[in-house]
Amino acid sequence: MKVLGLTGSIGMGKSTAANTFRRLRIPVFDADAAVHRLQGRGGAAVRPIEAAFPGTTRGGRVDREALRSRVLGDPAALRRLERIVHPLVRKAELDFLAAARRRGEPLAVLDIPLLLETEGRKHVDAIIVVSAPVAVQRARVLARRGMTEERLKAILARQMPDALKRKKADHVVHTGLSRHAAQRHIRRIVRELRD
Repeated sequence: MKVLGLTGSIGMGKSTAANTFRRLRIPVFDADAAVHRLQGRGGAAVRPIEAAFPGTTRGGRVDREALRSRVLGDPAALRRLERIVHPLVRKAELDFLAAARRRGEPLAVLDIPLLLETEGRKHVDAIIVVSAPVAVQRARVLARRGMTEERLKAILARQMPDALKRKKADHVVHTGLSRHAAQRHIRRIVRELRD
């Protein structure tokens, strides 16, 4: 089974690309969704996060806004949080891949926003980076509920610049042209990898 790493900076169209893979019947592991489950009611990350960041959980789940305010702008706190969450996400990812292999899937996609920042290349056979012009990215992100210039700046500071991601990619899917163009490009990549 070939494992594809799907990544891209915030607002570049990664979710749309992941949905295109799903429509092509390729299993997709969504790292962000895994984090939400781990931090949700009864999730495996809730207790360790409360121990490391007292007062950031309520009702058996992580209060994401309270946690965000505790780690935003504090690199040491962010590293502490990552030491809790990353191994749990990696376990969920390995379980996903094992299940895909048992089913005999020819391809599987790992949708991981910080794939390149966390040296995820060693876990995949090829990297697909989604990219869009800065103006498109900015408009997409600032249209999200609760997003502010400050939050966008903090998120981008943690992410590798788009130009560098594109250099490290095996395939770059441009999402700023049209959804249909991006979908055609993904279908072409899938055909190449299946052959």
